[in-house]
Amino acid sequence: MTKVPRTILLNPGPVTLSDRVRKALMSGDWCHREPEFADLTRDINRRLVRVYREMTGKYESVILTGSGTCAVEAMLASFAPHDASTLVLANGVYGERMARMLEAHGRPHHLLKAAWGDAIDLDQVRNELQKHPDIRYVAVVHHETTTGRLNNLTALSKVCAERGAGLLLDSVSSFGAEAINADELNIAALAATANKCLHGVPGISFVLARKDAWRNHLVPAGSVYLDLAPYHEAQHSQGYSPFTQSVQPAFALREALEELEETGGWEQRRSVYRRRAGYIAVTLKKLGLQTMLPPEEYSCVLWSWLLPEGLRYQHVHASLKRDGFIVYQGQGHFSQEMFRIAHMGDIHNDDLDRLEAALRKCFAR
Repeated sequence: MTKVPRTILLNPGPVTLSDRVRKALMSGDWCHREPEFADLTRDINRRLVRVYREMTGKYESVILTGSGTCAVEAMLASFAPHDASTLVLANGVYGERMARMLEAHGRPHHLLKAAWGDAIDLDQVRNELQKHPDIRYVAVVHHETTTGRLNNLTALSKVCAERGAGLLLDSVSSFGAEAINADELNIAALAATANKCLHGVPGISFVLARKDAWRNHLVPAGSVYLDLAPYHEAQHSQGYSPFTQSVQPAFALREALEELEETGGWEQRRSVYRRRAGYIAVTLKKLGLQTMLPPEEYSCVLWSWLLPEGLRYQHVHASLKRDGFIVYQGQGHFSQEMFRIAHMGDIHNDDLDRLEAALRKCFAR
């Protein structure tokens, strides 16, 4: 019998799972109130903090059941102050979404909005911080998957440090594959998810914050489910959570974190993603396609590609899907201008060979 090739997800999450992570989903039926699950929760939180060695001993993690967006909103609801303002930097969908979250929670904030795909203008950031001295935090997306741009945290953090402002970081699409050096970045808290660079499954997300932020800078959340204070108190005292956690995705996340550690950590994962990005770029450029951004401005996680003139995204998606690959449409006004290819997940050399053939078939004229 001919083996049917597996479908490879090239969308920005969820990802193609490794066999060991998929198998972990079948670990059993556990009650989330039993001590075994409390131990699992504590183990996951310990492993999350040590994904980046600079965070070990300085940050603490909590997990919650929900998407990456859930974690971002919980972070903002629990840390963005009521008596001071937050500056949101937006150069894509997800930065603008953070501003909508703050608006929904009634938090004082300012929005510095750039065109989707543009780099953050540090002079404008500096001007905003000078104009509004009550800004306590700057909220920013690390990897803006609207276009694939990796925002420069090092330069931004230096500007923020001049005014004593900390970072609230959406690292949903970068955690586990891009550098997040806590020793040089003034990150008060960050939010991320299991089902992107960590190669887990949807359903579990998490927030990491500095120990002093957990103890001294939590604010009334204006939400029951998204209030991180009871999560932190419960998970770090007994391992339990105030609400039902998603058990099987937690099994998968623990296995995915162990797999990450065994395969060289985030540095090696970044290297793998970069090699995949280069392999795909060589193929597409030979076929005449162009990137939306200069290659050096992309994250290793995802690149955006301009659609050739006269070719609609729907054709590209259908053609590649027939050959077992799922790509992603551009958002908003980019929906018929470009498409996106992510490099995450359990992808092997033979998968890349198949992908090359599928791309040639799709784009050959």
